Amino acid sequence: MIETRSNNEHEKGSGEYAMDDEGDLKDPVDSASKWSWRGIFNEEMCGNDDPSSRSNLVPRNTRRPLTASSSSYPGHGFVVRPDEWWYALWTHFILIWAVYSSFFTPMEFGFLRGLQENLFLLDIAGQFAFLVDIVIHFFVAYKDSHSHAMVYDRYLIALRYLKSRFIVDLLGCMPWDYIYKVCGRKEPIRYMLWIRLSRALRVTEFFEKLEKDIRINYLFTRIVKLLVVELYCTHTAACIFYYLATTMPPSQEGYTWIGSLQMGDYSYSHFREIDLCKRYITSLYFAIVTMATVGYGDIHAVNIREMIFIMIYVSFDMILGAYLLGNMTALIVKGSRTERFRDKMTDLIRYMNKNNLGKQISNEVKGHLQLQYSHKYMEANVLQDIPNSIRTKIQQKLYEPDIKKVNLFKGCSLGFIKQIAVRVHEEFFLPGETIIEQETAVDQLYIVCSGQLKGVRIDDESKEEFPIHLPMYSTYGEIPMLLNTTLPYNVQAYELCKLLRIDKQSLTDILEMNISDGRTIIDNTLQGKDSNLRKKILESDITLLIVKHESELAMRVNCAAYDGDLYRLKRLVGAGSDPRMTDYNGRSPLHVSASRGQEKIVSFLIEQGVALDCTDNFGNTPLLEAIKNGHDHVASLLFKAGALLTMDDTGDSLCKIVMRKDVDLLKRLLAHGINPSARNYDYRTPLHIAASEGSYLVARLLLESGASILCKDRWGNTPIDDAHLIGDKNLIKLFEDAGNSQSSKLVDHSQFPDTPQRRKCTVFPYHPWDGKDAQRKPGVVLWVPETLEELIGEAKVRLNMPSECCFISESGGVITDLDMINHDQNLFLVKDEKQADR
Repeated sequence: MIETRSNNEHEKGSGEYAMDDEGDLKDPVDSASKWSWRGIFNEEMCGNDDPSSRSNLVPRNTRRPLTASSSSYPGHGFVVRPDEWWYALWTHFILIWAVYSSFFTPMEFGFLRGLQENLFLLDIAGQFAFLVDIVIHFFVAYKDSHSHAMVYDRYLIALRYLKSRFIVDLLGCMPWDYIYKVCGRKEPIRYMLWIRLSRALRVTEFFEKLEKDIRINYLFTRIVKLLVVELYCTHTAACIFYYLATTMPPSQEGYTWIGSLQMGDYSYSHFREIDLCKRYITSLYFAIVTMATVGYGDIHAVNIREMIFIMIYVSFDMILGAYLLGNMTALIVKGSRTERFRDKMTDLIRYMNKNNLGKQISNEVKGHLQLQYSHKYMEANVLQDIPNSIRTKIQQKLYEPDIKKVNLFKGCSLGFIKQIAVRVHEEFFLPGETIIEQETAVDQLYIVCSGQLKGVRIDDESKEEFPIHLPMYSTYGEIPMLLNTTLPYNVQAYELCKLLRIDKQSLTDILEMNISDGRTIIDNTLQGKDSNLRKKILESDITLLIVKHESELAMRVNCAAYDGDLYRLKRLVGAGSDPRMTDYNGRSPLHVSASRGQEKIVSFLIEQGVALDCTDNFGNTPLLEAIKNGHDHVASLLFKAGALLTMDDTGDSLCKIVMRKDVDLLKRLLAHGINPSARNYDYRTPLHIAASEGSYLVARLLLESGASILCKDRWGNTPIDDAHLIGDKNLIKLFEDAGNSQSSKLVDHSQFPDTPQRRKCTVFPYHPWDGKDAQRKPGVVLWVPETLEELIGEAKVRLNMPSECCFISESGGVITDLDMINHDQNLFLVKDEKQADR
């Protein structure tokens, strides 16, 4: 069953963040603090609303609910949320005891040697309250300092408290007055009372929260805080002053600062008999006057212990005075970070209240403003006043290493990576904040540098949440951005997330200047996607833009090759143009330069590693273009580089050339390895046509190139039969001599009554369009059996290719019938028809 959570329950989870003087966040609470989930699973983004596309969700019986009640959490037992009302009351109750303990402890140490019964009971009540607070701390959820996500695991809560202040809190709750009396009033035991001064930290935290509360006047809060600090320091010093006097032996108490004190006619020689309040006020008076160093009324040390303490105290007073004066000056001059934060927060709250933006948006704005003033996350803001050229270098230095690790940009050029680094924006999202809205057009690409995301699908009556597990430096939003679609759920931060964001327009502008990198990004995006999604991506506007620019660049490169402008061609290739791109007719720069006889450009393109045997839309290869146009030097250059001569429907093309009596073209084709016995659709070879046309020179040229005189056409006629029909005695004699020579080399074919001769073929284990490295793989020469299946099976065994295979010709066509195979034809065995179609 799908876990749900009502909107009202969601709104109750919002809260405030508190910050100290340094801008550090203190125990923030928001809507995400109520949620915990376990188990991570992958969420594939495909821009598809179909629930079936999310098949990778955790099964129903293994998922844990992400929500919980206010007092307990599934799998964790009783856990206290920091924003619960009763816990807030408890913290204020403990604050009162902390104030009491912080001020009473120095007085107990200095003035009281053993508490009276009423004070002893009060002390026991206070220590009991702090013991209860220790127990409660083992159940209070906390916010992780790194991820800013609330932690509800009881084990982690307890471990964190045990490692932090548990020991100090526990020792502070010990009844040290009772222990002091039981141990025989040994003086070192009383020193343990000072452990309780750690409770003063609660008062400090209280004032830090007050300073950020814009409802209270900041000047008033700061002045009260400074007065409390000054009073507490002098109060503690006064208690120590008196303690120094009381720990002297009774016979020497007259040689202490208070025992030797005389105010007018009044002597303090018997100071123990004086009222406690008067003794305290006297000590406090001298502590304040000494701290102020006004010159009159300073405490007068009369023994070594008092001298040492007063030296330390006066040295400390200089630091304390500087602190108080500095803060008072800052209050008068203003301009502190906290003051700027308060002013900006006040303006924002007024703006949000005026426009009635709602509680959720208000909390998100407050959280981001508080995060901005944190030292850890405001580094990017200091670059705003730096010149753009320097800021560009800084951004490249900061973000380029991260962008290089992104799989989407794998294989892209360094220049493209640098441009992306300049355009990205660094953003931080607090837990529970929405990054991508449900059913809203996605026009931003996000790079996840740290943190974790979650999806939230909100329907009319339910709310479903699921985690989105992405490794570091993954991208999010590229699919809906490419397809101009929306996501069927909200994408939110589960913990504090650092993201790099780039908008679609900026990415498009960069891709227009780096077309080859755009093709790389599209290829990276297509990896691992199903055929339906791949089709949508290939039809996206960015893909069409890349294809358009590729076509324009291909035209420019082809124009440079056509004009023979090697300098312009090199400049285009250096700027990122791919010399392997083809125009709308499928013609590459190598096709154009070969047809024009541009030998230098052909050499340059061969050095660039372009495909030598690619065919255009008319079935022509660069070598065939050079041969057709009579550029022998270019043809020889291509042939030496490893180009193979292939033609669409070789037999029909050769027959037409023979019919036109184009001897020069035929010589060049035969010189570059064309099969002279290739057949047309009627199984007629070029030698049949030469015999029918009475072309003696053409026939002799074909025979010298190895054309078979024994081939039969569809009607069972050999070239000799066609020569007899026209009655050309020279041709007849030429064919008879060639027939006798070829018959002596053939084996007995009586067992093959359906074929004029036993055919053989050469099978290669690669695609004919592969590069020169593949063409170095050796093939195998096989006799052609009675069926195509037998030939494929024998070739698979000889070439060690166990998978489904098929034969294709040099022109890339799939061989579907045995009669399509000519004698001495080159065949290519590929794994499947999909590979054959590439």
